[in-house]
Amino acid sequence: MEATLAMQTKNLDFYYGTFQALHDVSLNFMRSHVTALIGPSGCGKSTLLRCLNRMNDLIPETRADGEVYFNDQNIYTEDVDPVEVRRRVGMVFQKPNPFPKSVYENIAWGARINGFRGDMDELVETSLKKCALWDEVKDKLKQNALELSGGQQQRLCIARAIAVEPDVILMDEPTSALDPISTAKIEDLITELKQRYTIIIVTHNMQQAGRVSDQTAFFLNGWIIEAGDTKDIFFNPREERTEAYISGRFG
Repeated sequence: MEATLAMQTKNLDFYYGTFQALHDVSLNFMRSHVTALIGPSGCGKSTLLRCLNRMNDLIPETRADGEVYFNDQNIYTEDVDPVEVRRRVGMVFQKPNPFPKSVYENIAWGARINGFRGDMDELVETSLKKCALWDEVKDKLKQNALELSGGQQQRLCIARAIAVEPDVILMDEPTSALDPISTAKIEDLITELKQRYTIIIVTHNMQQAGRVSDQTAFFLNGWIIEAGDTKDIFFNPREERTEAYISGRFG
């Protein structure tokens, strides 16, 4: 079945004050695919990720020029509510950041403030099951989420993100603070979740990008150097700079 478009950027430039962090970024993100954004530190990967749900709006003296389309609508037009964008395009951060509340409330709180009126117990259970966490925490639902392990906390944050029924999940280096076993669980989870969600992940781990992603975009100094199917980017790159980065010769 042919993949359809979930999000798209067109000629996107982004500025922190007078510093231009992104240059003319045009990318397609396909539905139910994992897209990896790779490149050295400071190349614009996380900036682009935060442009996709208008999280950069919260940073003073920033500006986005160009277009970002989600469900065929430019999310940067004046009539678009950025809070609604962030509900539909969820975010998981580098360091696990559960609320200092119970495991149950971590899932329920976000759903509640977004107007969920259904069976909350069922939503909590379903969200945790989708993240392969239910069996580990079903007897700890009243326990403070900060008492969970780092890997469990990160899966809880993913469960919290999907509880509000997003279409897209953004992940900013979601395993960089985790041990190898927890990292493997998150990678398995990403592969499972892409059946239902579009996932865009920033990673410095080339092996991880190769394992979990369908598409890859390589960034350098705020520019897209090359983008395409992951297997082509990794095994048959068109650009010498892409090959040099993937083989570890720089970056």
